[in-house]
Amino acid sequence: MNYEDVQKFSNAAAGKAALLENNFGKYFLRAIMAGFFISVAMIFSNVVGNVFKEADPAMGKFLGALVFSIAVLLIVFIGSELFTGNNLVMAFGAYDGKVSWGQVGKVWIVSYIGNFVGCLIFSLIFVFAGASGTADYFAGFIGNKLSIPTGQMFFRAILCNFFVCLAVACGVKLKSESAKFCMIVLCISGFVVSGFEHCIANMSIFTVCCCLVPGLSVGAIIKSMVIVTIGNMIGGAVLLAWPLRKMSADK
Repeated sequence: MNYEDVQKFSNAAAGKAALLENNFGKYFLRAIMAGFFISVAMIFSNVVGNVFKEADPAMGKFLGALVFSIAVLLIVFIGSELFTGNNLVMAFGAYDGKVSWGQVGKVWIVSYIGNFVGCLIFSLIFVFAGASGTADYFAGFIGNKLSIPTGQMFFRAILCNFFVCLAVACGVKLKSESAKFCMIVLCISGFVVSGFEHCIANMSIFTVCCCLVPGLSVGAIIKSMVIVTIGNMIGGAVLLAWPLRKMSADK
């Protein structure tokens, strides 16, 4: 990656920090909208999986992974603030000295909370709308999702945000919208079909499941959110952002 490309990420990080500082309401609304977009993808993906669960579960998983890509496509093309994408962008800014780690932390915290608000609102609307008959489908996988061993969950989260941040990086670097579309779909569908863990998508999934599936452990949900969130942060800020910054052409 050329240093000129690195500067795009660093400048984006400075812009995010400045927007949060100068116009909190606008920034928070963008974070809420990212939660909406993630929930749109979660609904689309799981409804597709539900449609194919009897006839061809493998095809349902594959198509569900493809359509989940709409989340990052909407975030990149329309614009909003996704916590996991910010793990990459803000880390770049800190490594490059454009923002402080304090500013990084503020952006991460506010975008995380805003994403949660967006996921909560949109997922509840989905439930109130009847959830498209997917209650049994959610009940069929949520137990296994919450019982993933801690170590596996952590590393799945790291790998997940490596894929997601690759998609975000392509969205920033590439100029052609068709090229952005193709790379984002490949990266996002890759993490979904692989069964990796995304903390913001899980916010939406857990909200729906808490409404539709009785007997879920709140403790297991909180544990999953903490582990996956930390793993996602490492995947974006350390596993991807740090080596990309170090291999740039400048200092």
